[in-house]
Parts: sequence; C-alpha cells; structure tokens
Amino acid sequence: MDQGQDGKGNALAVPAAQPPLENRAPDVGPVKTVAGGVPAVLSALKHVLGEAGPWRGGKLIWKVNQKDGFDCPGCAWPDPSHRSVQEYCENGAKALAEEGTQERVTPEFFREWSVARLAEQSDLWLGKAGRLTHPMVLREGAAHYEPLSWNEAFALVAEELNALGSPDEAAFYTSGRTSNEAAFLYQLFVRQFGTNNLPDCSNMCHESSGTGLSETIGIGKGSVTLEDFDHAQAIFVIGQNPGTNHPRMLTALQAAARRGCEIVSVNPLPETGLNRFKHPQEVLHLFGPGTALNKLFLQVRINGDVALLQGLGKALLDREAKAPGTVVDRAFVEGKTTGFDAYVAHLATVSWDDVVEQSGVPREQIEEAADILARSERTIFCWAMGLTQHKNAVGNVQEIVNLTLLRGSIGKQGAGVCPVRGHSNVQGDRTMGIWEHAKPEFMDALSKEFGFAPPRHTGLDTVGTIQALHDGRVKVFFAMGGNFLSATPDTEFTARALRRARLTVHVSTKLNRAHLVHGQRALILPCLGRTEHDVQASGRQFVTVEDSMGMVHASRGAVAPASEHLLSEPVIVARLAQAVLGTRSKVSWTSLVEDYDRVRELIQRCIPGFDDFNRRVHQPGGFALPNGPREGRFTTKDGKAHFTVHPMPRHRLEPGQLMMMTLRSHDQYNTTVYGLDDRYRGIHQGRRVVFLHPEDVKARGLTAGQKVDLTSHFQGETRVAREFLVVPYNIPRQCAATYFPEANVLVPVASFADKSRTPTSKSVIITVAPSLEPSALVPASTQRSG
Repeated sequence: MDQGQDGKGNALAVPAAQPPLENRAPDVGPVKTVAGGVPAVLSALKHVLGEAGPWRGGKLIWKVNQKDGFDCPGCAWPDPSHRSVQEYCENGAKALAEEGTQERVTPEFFREWSVARLAEQSDLWLGKAGRLTHPMVLREGAAHYEPLSWNEAFALVAEELNALGSPDEAAFYTSGRTSNEAAFLYQLFVRQFGTNNLPDCSNMCHESSGTGLSETIGIGKGSVTLEDFDHAQAIFVIGQNPGTNHPRMLTALQAAARRGCEIVSVNPLPETGLNRFKHPQEVLHLFGPGTALNKLFLQVRINGDVALLQGLGKALLDREAKAPGTVVDRAFVEGKTTGFDAYVAHLATVSWDDVVEQSGVPREQIEEAADILARSERTIFCWAMGLTQHKNAVGNVQEIVNLTLLRGSIGKQGAGVCPVRGHSNVQGDRTMGIWEHAKPEFMDALSKEFGFAPPRHTGLDTVGTIQALHDGRVKVFFAMGGNFLSATPDTEFTARALRRARLTVHVSTKLNRAHLVHGQRALILPCLGRTEHDVQASGRQFVTVEDSMGMVHASRGAVAPASEHLLSEPVIVARLAQAVLGTRSKVSWTSLVEDYDRVRELIQRCIPGFDDFNRRVHQPGGFALPNGPREGRFTTKDGKAHFTVHPMPRHRLEPGQLMMMTLRSHDQYNTTVYGLDDRYRGIHQGRRVVFLHPEDVKARGLTAGQKVDLTSHFQGETRVAREFLVVPYNIPRQCAATYFPEANVLVPVASFADKSRTPTSKSVIITVAPSLEPSALVPASTQRSG
C-alpha cells in the first residue's frame, strides 16, 4: 500500500522500518577451516565481472589501491609501500561491484516503485537495484519520489534550515566514505551555520578506542604502521574478524606467521580467517593446506575481555615477582608512565577465580598467552568492535594499553596499539573536524582562518541525535553518506525519530532503507563514487583519505560516472553552503571546488601535520601524520602514558538469559548486503540466524533449524525480533550471536558505553523462545514495552 492518502483522504500505511522476514530458512553447512584461496578468487570475479561487466570491472580491479588509482571504498586497512598488480581482497571486490554496477535507479524506477512497495523489499534487493542517477524529492504526503533540479534541491534544504528557530535544530551526519576534502568543507559549513551537531559513524564503532587512547597515550589513534607487522614478535588480535572485515590484513598476518611471529586471537567465535589462510595471489599454494595463523586461540565470553586482560596482567606480574627485571620494562615504566603502583595494587585484589569465571578462559590458556607476551620484546595489539561496543568499552581499550605499557611495547619498531578502523576514511573524517566536541585549538584555527566565531558548545553525537529527533528538538536531518537507519541501534525507535523530522536528506550512491523512513519531506542527492572521474573547472580532481594507521594518500577515480547528473561530495557541500549561508559566509565556496588543491591549502593552515599538503600528497604512497606515541612521546597533558584501573565487569544473567552480540556475515560490509551467504561460518541463502552453544539449545528445549523469537531486556523494557533460525555453534555457554542490521532492533538506544557513548551492540541481554504462529504475531516484527 502506498504511503500518503488515498483518493478519499484516508491515511495509508507507513512503510516498515525493517526488511521483510525471509521467506525460506537458510541452509546450514560445515564451517570452513581455511580463508582465501580459490573460493575467494571466484567470489571476487563473480561479483565484479557480473555486476560491473568485464570492461568497467576490469578497470576497477586494475586501479584499486594503486598509487595512481583510487582508495578502495571498503575498509581502512593501509596499503603496502611495495604493491602488487592486484591490491584488493574478496570483500573489496564486492565493494567495487556495488559501486561499479551497470544497473541504474532512475526517475522512471521511482515512478514505478512507491516508497511503501520499496520498503517491502529486502536490503539485498534495494542494493542491487543500482546506482542513483538524479536528485529526487519525496513531497509531503506523496507516495513516490520524483525528480527535481539540483538548484531546487539546494533551495529546499536552505528553506528548511533557515526557517529553524536555532541552528541546533539540525543535525549533520557523516559516514566514513567521505573524503578529507569533503569532510573539511562539510564541518566548515555546519559550523558557519552555527552548530556542532556532527554525529558520525565513528560514534558507533571506534569512539571507545579514540576516548581510551586519548586519555592514556595522548592521541586517539593507533601507534603502529604496516611495516611494524614485519618486525613484531607477537601479535594479539582481539575482538576482530579480519577474514571478513579486513581481509587484506591476513596478508600481513600470514607474512608474520611465516617468519615465526606468534599470533594470539581472542574472540567468542573462532574465525576462519585467523585459523588458516591461502593468499589468492600465491598460485602454487592455492591447493595446499594454507598457512596456519593462530598460535593460540582464547575463546572469551562475550564482554569477558577486562577479566582476561587483567588475568594477563596478573600473570605477567607473577613472573616479574619471581624474576625481577625480566618482565616489566622498569626503565620505561618509571621514565614514561604514571599510575603503575595503583595498577599493581588493583590487580593484587583480583582473584583468579573471578578472572576465569568472568572471562570463560581457563587459567592454563591465560598463562600460555602470558608466556607469549613475556618473551616478546615487540608486541602489537589489534582490536575492533568486539571491544568497543560494550558499556565498559573504554575500559577494554585501556586494559590493552596497560599491558602495552607494562612491557614497554610502544614507541619502538614492531610494537604498539592498533585499533583497526572499519570504513575507509572514518579516521580522516575525525582528523578533518567531524566531531561533536572538537578541540578548542581547532576552533581557534577556524576562527582565525575564516573570520567567524565557531560554536563552542558540545553538539549531538549519534545517540544524542536519535533522541533529539525523537523528542522534536532536531527537525532537519542531513546525512553525508551512510545508511543511518540500519546502522544505528533500536531500529523502531530510530524510525519513529526520523519520521518526526520536517526534512531528511541523504547524499548517497545507492538506494538504501534510510531513504524509505523519512521526515515530512525527503531528499536523495546522488553523488559520485570514489571509483569515478571527478572533473571540475580546473580539470580532473583527486581527493585524499587517511587510513587506519595515519597515512594520508591520494585517491583518483578510474571510470566514467554512473550518470551525468551526479555531483561530487565537495561540490554538493559547497553549493549547499552557498544556498544556505549566502552573504553570511565570506568563504568563496565556488572557487574552492573548482580546484581541490585550494581546499587542501585551507586544510594545511588549520590542521597540524598537513604542512605542504599539496606537494606531499603527490608523492607516491602519500605521507604519515605526526604521532607522538609512535615516536615514544606521549602527548597527554603531563607528557606521560597513564596506567588505569578498572573494576571487572560482572555479568550475572537471570535464568534463561543470554548475552548477545551482533556481527557481520561474510557477504556484507557495514549495512551493505552483498549476498546471503556467510561462507566461512557455513550459512547459505539467509541471514536471520542466531548462533547458540549446543548445550544452550538443548537446555531451552529447542532444536537446530527451529524458528525462534529473540527478546532483549533493558531497564524493564523489552524489544522483540521475530523468526530467527537456531544454529548450534562453537560459542561460549550463555552467549549468542546474530547478524546486524537485522538484530539492531534489539539494541536499546539508551544503552551505550561510558564516556564514548557507543551503542552496546555487543552486550545485549536476550531470551529465546519458539516463534509464535503467524496468526498470533503482532503486526510489527518488533515491539517495546516497559
């Protein structure tokens, strides 16, 4: 049924906030033991050649991650200094296929498909519909999007923004796809408009890393480079699945393992990519057993990481007590850190019984991991969202820092901390000022350079934006990329929040569910993809990105745009700023985007580390940003690295309850679904599954393949997600795992990490019960009560 009104003025159905339930049950097969190899090659070719075609697809593969090409629109893993002809992975190829597809979503498409009918389609179907070609508007009460000119689109946004009672009644979201140039212009426009409401995808992923590292070592970034992996003696990979989320990382781990580096992985699920790996480009090894990566696997309970890390600290201190001066780097600790005595005193109060109970890891395995850490003079700690999406997430990160400082394993070759970012320029966005509470010195630089007074009050982050939309305090929502609805927690709550806006705007390359859950009016503004030529008045342009390790390099599109009506993100921002600000801004927005070198000149005058930006970024491979801890200098206020003390989280579940975490399948990237298979975990043609320990399945009277409903419990409220297939799996007792975004409906918007406010998507308390008969289901697939 179409949205809006029928011919008699009757209200019509509101499109669903979530994809429809799957019609068929997924197939469950054996778990794979080796990542990469021939299946990865075939999957990459199938996606790229099948969707982009041989000519366009071949050109994309040839130029991705090359020094004269474009940065992969997938993950933020850095590029090696010596690159091969083929610098991409299976999931990177899928990202290229998505952006390079030959399918198009045209005005004719929107005339055929109403918003309500589109909402009945799966996320996979929406993504495969093709590239957006024209700016589109959904007028108040209308059932279909319709085309409009770019001038009309900018005028509409300007009308709504300038009619607000306060600039703080608007929020401006950013995804990690945005280039440095677009991000800098975007935050400049938003601050000249008068607000710091700059929520971004970092709020939902590595905000906990940035907070935890800033407090302890003085910078919210990692301290290692890719070359450090060539010199590490031990690498700990914690709460991370590189085989799916950062497949090119497996190449670095494979090289490390082959030269004798000891790799320890810590995760609730054993992940194929950390078991064995076959490099797809090593033809002679494609049919062998692959390279064994894990020296040791610690199967921690969901959010048992603080207990485990404190157990490692206790074990190291025990060894130091038996042989003083052999484990603790005394010179480093005494000369460059504070808080060591308090840390030691705290660990003395921690019992081994609590460590084992709360972590779920036997003491013998913790001692074995401590042996590896004790004999390694150069250790790298890597982590991802398995650590950062819990209430105590900042504590998780800082316990890693404690171990690093204990061993003096930072500020030297082959050692340090390495938060592995997800989206390709999420770290660069933050460097460019996409932050709801930017540092005073950055605001001072903006004021000096542009002659205006930037707002100094803290703006809204992602959770705050959802709550403000829901309360009516934010009336206009503008998203520079991303799929806000599907990426955020508490899906139904977020949908209701977005529907209360006067205007929602999405700058996008492809159709997604966020376009279908909208305010009174809605705009879709189609932009160039990173793979495409960007030609402005001065000629062909390039943009820059910052990878997960602080390297800044150029990205040049390689193929023709999907439509002549597309604008680049920098141009969209500049034209929007002109329309909204008019004579209130002294910035020559049009001139800036005629030549992106002019934007980079402004960046170098406002942001430390970008001196001589235009010259250095033309160097093959780009340049590294300053990083004090990498050089052994801690940029905290006192110039010292800080040991910290954290209480061990206690997870006391009620009878029948489970701790659930959300995760990705192998056929997705963030909220983009490439297909319905999770090859490594043995799941095929479906996504609505819940992984449970076989004994937990039995204890609940359930059977493999049975459909169940999941209910989350938080502060007296419940949320329900319907019809998930039970999959017995190698996961700790009293734990469960599900795919996002399907399970995001279970994540309460008010449950977030201390200090960082990252949603607790990996600490959701649930119960599981057989699904109700279809006739007994409530109309919506989720509900809230309490």
